[in-house]
Amino acid sequence: MTSKNIVFTAPNKAELIEEKILPPLANEVQVELKVSSISSGTERANISGDLNVSVDKNIPTEAFFPRYGGYSSAGVVTAVGENVKNIKIGDRVALRWSRHSQIQNIIKENVIKIPDEVSFEAAALINIASFPIAAIRKCKVELGESAIVMGLGVLGLIAIPLLKLSGAAPIIGVDPSAEKRQKAIMLGADFAFDPFEDNFVKNVLNATDGGVKAAIEVTGNGKALDQVLDCMAKFGRVALLGCTRNSDFTIDYYRKVHGPGVSLIGAHTLARPEFESHHGYWTQVDDMKALLKLEQLGRMNLEKIVDETHSPKDYKDVYNRLICESHFPIVQFDWRKL
Repeated sequence: MTSKNIVFTAPNKAELIEEKILPPLANEVQVELKVSSISSGTERANISGDLNVSVDKNIPTEAFFPRYGGYSSAGVVTAVGENVKNIKIGDRVALRWSRHSQIQNIIKENVIKIPDEVSFEAAALINIASFPIAAIRKCKVELGESAIVMGLGVLGLIAIPLLKLSGAAPIIGVDPSAEKRQKAIMLGADFAFDPFEDNFVKNVLNATDGGVKAAIEVTGNGKALDQVLDCMAKFGRVALLGCTRNSDFTIDYYRKVHGPGVSLIGAHTLARPEFESHHGYWTQVDDMKALLKLEQLGRMNLEKIVDETHSPKDYKDVYNRLICESHFPIVQFDWRKL
């Protein structure tokens, strides 16, 4: 049996490569993908050869290839290893830390069954959606508290309806793209502002009666963090969800953090408990199960976030756009169209 896989083989080069797929090992599950999602920030860093693709200090500090994307996907189980008891052939599943691969073997801990009511398209975003929900939990958002999302890529857009479910009010989405600001409003934001407008900070302060209580910073950009700190209320909380791969930040910490008592919270998705959830800090699997429940009950609709769906055969055009476009849309690959 063979599998077609999207592989980053060199800087700024993607290929669709057919490779032999072996039977799953004892603790593995074999899955035939139906849908996989692009996480644009991570995959742009991977395909470009960025050295800062992981917070793990043991990862090599020099560019290495091949690299892979597609860590959030969904499909159907086609085989299971001998030690796998709770997952069976034919199960519809969501995958975490997967790849853009037609058929893949993955450890059983990274496979979560999905309810019949949840589409493959929504399930293929569940791993990605577990990032902003963790950031919101860490901010301990309470009913009626104001919230702002800096950056409306896939993580920021998913954060909008999650903040609405959390009872935040008002919710402000921020992005230079008018299209993304409009989408944020559609997903539940009360206001959407352009960070490059002259009155940006003043507009935020007016909308929040003097300052934001909780911020989800998704850009990983020093200027954006500096701006959002200007918008914070006393004792506000800022979750650093975006990957700050460039450490060249200039922040007046004394006046913008220390003085007003603002909390800066590391919100990388791996900065969470591995086995036991507790208040504000859930395991990733528990967060994914919670998101699937919200989808099943109709309280979320992640499909609405998707802008484009492509066959994996269109990989070359998709990744050329990812490399070149600053405002890349929310894109999924439909492996049923291969």
